Amino acid sequence: MQRVRSLKTGWQLLKSSCEGAAKQANTPPSTSRNYSHGPSSFGLLFDIDGVLVRGRTLIPAAKQCFRNLVDRNGKYKVPVVFVTNAGNCMRQTKAEHLSHLLEVEVSPDQVMLSHSPLRMFTQFHKMCVLVSGQGPVEEVAHNLGFQDVVTIDKLREAYPLLDVVDHNRRPKDSIPPTKGLRPIDAVILFGEPIRWETNLQLIIDVLLTNGNPDNAWSSMQYPHIPVLACNMDLLWMAEAKNPRFGHGMFLVCLESLYKKVTGYDLKYEALIGKPSVVTYNYAELLIRQQAERLGWSTPVKTLYAIGDNPMADIYGANLYNHYLQASRSTKAQMQAKSGGGADPLAETVDDVPKMTSAELGGASSTYGAEEDLPAGCKSILVCTGVYSRDQQELPSDATHTVTEQRIFHGHRDFRFDPSLTQPSFVVQDVKEAVEMVFQQEGWPLE
Repeated sequence: MQRVRSLKTGWQLLKSSCEGAAKQANTPPSTSRNYSHGPSSFGLLFDIDGVLVRGRTLIPAAKQCFRNLVDRNGKYKVPVVFVTNAGNCMRQTKAEHLSHLLEVEVSPDQVMLSHSPLRMFTQFHKMCVLVSGQGPVEEVAHNLGFQDVVTIDKLREAYPLLDVVDHNRRPKDSIPPTKGLRPIDAVILFGEPIRWETNLQLIIDVLLTNGNPDNAWSSMQYPHIPVLACNMDLLWMAEAKNPRFGHGMFLVCLESLYKKVTGYDLKYEALIGKPSVVTYNYAELLIRQQAERLGWSTPVKTLYAIGDNPMADIYGANLYNHYLQASRSTKAQMQAKSGGGADPLAETVDDVPKMTSAELGGASSTYGAEEDLPAGCKSILVCTGVYSRDQQELPSDATHTVTEQRIFHGHRDFRFDPSLTQPSFVVQDVKEAVEMVFQQEGWPLE
């Protein structure tokens, strides 16, 4: 219960921060506001790798797509947020990179990285945390609110006898003394590291010693200290013809090693990033913020999530859509009880599958009961990334399920529900996806 209360508190702080930023940055009505007429309003969630870029190379359809998404003054016609499972940089850096590639202005408030929801996990912010990944992980952690951060490099320097797989990195001549660090309270896995063997070894050391890696291993230290993991992508698409290993593959290795050594399952305090619900909750707050900046007076009714990975983008969007339906049903139930009358919506709650704690990713199962949430989230699969016409035939009937050849590429703690990998729409590229959305909504694109 304490964890749930802490998450709710963190979520309220995050929500207030987003809404406050929106009000502070709200601009006077511009030509963009003309697009908010009528009963229909929607927002767009874009994946990046495999949808807009392949590695460092821009997918040609992306630039024209975004030229159509802004007006003559460079203002977006609809709320746009970029939701990526990448996490090896700061939001500002990613926004600048996207602005350069797409030739439209992208603000950091439009960018959501896999670790962004960690801002709401305030109960860990004062703990001593070990961070794993690459890039400016220490800066990223501090930016998210963590105050006492230890990197893998700092840990191996403090305990020079732990990292010995690479003979060239072993201590030479005399054995240096250990420096000693305060005990590690939690482990934060931001993304795939460069030296997997070093990170795997030291993380296992920390988990089996209750955060004191200079002590002897003990399988009695179970359950272990909290582990929070961002980005569960098993595979991702770069310039190569075939997908590359993602952080999800690193997690598979870590889980297998921990299980092999201890006989127990590695446990996660939270799994963050697509396809977890908490990621889409955060993205919806950013969409709401963008809508307010556009001067929209009516709430966004529909979210369209565009991605290339059936197990991350499509699964996540569909899971969030189930969550929205459950929240809507919960709200209807509450209204029916308070009004004393039956509500047909209240009876649909049992039709929505219950989500596991891993799938919620730290989101409250009751979030949205009193919020004006979107009515739904629709998933759009493009064929320029992990899912490709060159490797898989598109179903002749769009209602048929795309199941990644029936192999489950999702995380161990997520259930394999084939219906969740079935996109609402399948298109060739991001330009076709946006054109289809505007046509569906009855809005002029040009």
